[in-house]
Amino acid sequence: MTITYEWRGDFENAAVNALHAEGFGHRVMDVDWLTQVQRHSLGWVCARRDGELVGFVNVAWDGGVHAFILDTMVDGGHRRSGIGAGLVAEAARQARAADCEWLHVDFDDDLKAFYFDACGFEPTMAGLIAL
Repeated sequence: MTITYEWRGDFENAAVNALHAEGFGHRVMDVDWLTQVQRHSLGWVCARRDGELVGFVNVAWDGGVHAFILDTMVDGGHRRSGIGAGLVAEAARQARAADCEWLHVDFDDDLKAFYFDACGFEPTMAGLIAL
């Protein structure tokens, strides 16, 4: 299986909406992902197998040295094959190339092994306010 990763790659909103619904367990919505990431993100990474979008991650940033991983998602039939780690690795490379010094992520407890072991994030103290 050959997977390609593309920084700021073109994609169809319907494909990302389907990935998001599957990955986060909700109905398929009609979100304009392309406009959203073009307007607010440092970039994003698309993972493709034979031209089909099988993974996606958004890389938001503060306009300075902090970048943030958001919405890491991989098609259910392709999970646990290294695609998610590949998405995050490409996001880290591109954030570093943009002179970011820090790459942040937050996640639910069931994803600790993925982010700490597979992706190399280090645990840190952080805070959160539910709005």
